Amino acid sequence: MPFEDEREGAAEVTRRRFLQSAALTGVAAAVTTGSAEGQSGRQSGAMESHGSAAVDAAIGPNPLIPNFSGEYGARSTPEFACPKRAMGSTGLQVSILGMGGFHLGTVETQEEVNNMVAKALDHGINFFDNAWEYHKGLSEERVGTALKGKREQAIVMTKVCTHGRTKEVAMRMLEESLTRLQTDHLDVWQVHEVIYYNDPEKAYAPDGVLEALAAAKQQGKVRFVGFTGHKNPSIHLDMLSRGFPFDTVQMPINPFDPGFRSFEMNVLPVARQKGMAVFGMKSMGGSGESIVHGALTPTEALSYAMSVPGISTTISGMDSMGVLEQNLAILAGFKPLTEQQMSALREHGRKFNDGRYELFKSTVKYDGAEGREQHHYPTAEELPA
Repeated sequence: MPFEDEREGAAEVTRRRFLQSAALTGVAAAVTTGSAEGQSGRQSGAMESHGSAAVDAAIGPNPLIPNFSGEYGARSTPEFACPKRAMGSTGLQVSILGMGGFHLGTVETQEEVNNMVAKALDHGINFFDNAWEYHKGLSEERVGTALKGKREQAIVMTKVCTHGRTKEVAMRMLEESLTRLQTDHLDVWQVHEVIYYNDPEKAYAPDGVLEALAAAKQQGKVRFVGFTGHKNPSIHLDMLSRGFPFDTVQMPINPFDPGFRSFEMNVLPVARQKGMAVFGMKSMGGSGESIVHGALTPTEALSYAMSVPGISTTISGMDSMGVLEQNLAILAGFKPLTEQQMSALREHGRKFNDGRYELFKSTVKYDGAEGREQHHYPTAEELPA
């Protein structure tokens, strides 16, 4: 691994920076147990990782979790309600932490997804992310089943994956998403993965996806519309500058972002000025690289993302009940970070301003197959190893 040599040094920087100074959250005293690198291993289940289940299998007792006996099923979470914020100018109140849809498609059984969604709702988490293409529709199907009888408690969002195709394709995808999610309407429908430089031009083209967003909203099939992307803030700004009245936008928010192609510094102020709801994602770098290598702890990463002014919710990937429990434990002790703490995290992040912990910006690792195919690029599976 190219960053293996840096792990020990980065872990020591993290330890000195916070564990010997002001606590980030109410549970920070527990975080001091063991080395920072050890914490990154034990807590890495909270990472947004395609392979986090393998990491979960190797972790030991986590001091963040009360009554932890070594098995995820034995964890208990203190009773509390996740704080909520205004979702932009929509009039909705959204939980400051949302549940990512991609990872729910990797959970072993539907029963576990049902239990995770029920537990999230019980603790006040009401935002559920998804996309038409996640696991070829399985993620939407799982969330639809898990929310059966609970739909009115949830803000359901999914994404349309036309990647330059027509309004007709988008409307067909909408109907498929509604069927899978077992609902007659979406709370939020977003254009997925606006990450190529010609994507804004394609979205705004006649008979394009934005015409579908407008039609679906007018028909009452969706309440609010927006777009997502993770590659370059200039592409987001291009989408915002062309005049479509988006309600929402989704972007990466983490301590490394301010020092490298920053969405927080460049896009967030524009979105806030427009009164849009801003959804943060990739707080831990996408696959938790920053956690694995000791540059951040999950508490630091999530606390930072949830403390950025103007962020309505932070979407976190959770692929097991154990990961949900870890995030709930962080939430239970969460207090918005002070500006001094935020500045310290940003300064730390700038030491790694080459994209190593934001591979979604600097590589094709997180570029979906559907979008790559429509742009005539090989998929990740087709690229040389």
